[in-house]
Amino acid sequence: MKLTFYGHATFGLEIDGKKLLFDPFITPNPAAKDIDINSLKPDYILISHGHGDHMADLEAIQKDSGAQVICIVEIAQWLANNKGITNTTGMNFGGAFNFDFGRVKMVYALHTSSMPDGSYGGVPVGFIITANGKKIYYAGDTALTYEMKLLADEGIDWAILPIGDFYTMGTDDAIKAAGFVNCRNIIGMHYDTFPPIAIDKEAAREKFIKAGLNLHLPAIGESIDL
Repeated sequence: MKLTFYGHATFGLEIDGKKLLFDPFITPNPAAKDIDINSLKPDYILISHGHGDHMADLEAIQKDSGAQVICIVEIAQWLANNKGITNTTGMNFGGAFNFDFGRVKMVYALHTSSMPDGSYGGVPVGFIITANGKKIYYAGDTALTYEMKLLADEGIDWAILPIGDFYTMGTDDAIKAAGFVNCRNIIGMHYDTFPPIAIDKEAAREKFIKAGLNLHLPAIGESIDL
């Protein structure tokens, strides 16, 4: 499996030729100006919640690629009613489903959510992807929560966690979250996009090292083999 960072909370995950895209926010992000959204062509787009900095490019990428959108049921309904996007799988907390690339489980995230037009967008979620004998936890936007302890026996190999603070948990709580979900390999997200979430990357790495954890902060456009 190959994971590619596209800035903020946007990642591509390639599994046996199938392409997944998480929370597409690329064109409004100056740091991701070199990423051409028309080249991504995902088979699936996973949406954690309705805020604009997680779905700004959803409509354009979905209509260009025909990707299936995996999201909470209220967002699926909103996409059908407001954007004419009906190729969706609307799930809810605790639910899991087998796709042609692997299994997706929808899990709890502690944050807020509304759609770009201000309408109700359900609640934020995270995802556990199971494929090729590995499990990847995409936390989405979240605070530290005891609900994460319920994931400790999932056997998570990689956890993608927000570390930017202010809108989500910061590095200290992300370290606690890694312990809660029992995962040593962490990929940071949701940092450096806006002034309130700017971080000292070297200081963050040092904190994770001292905690016995591996923090990966790939450059925009960089890929990691999982």
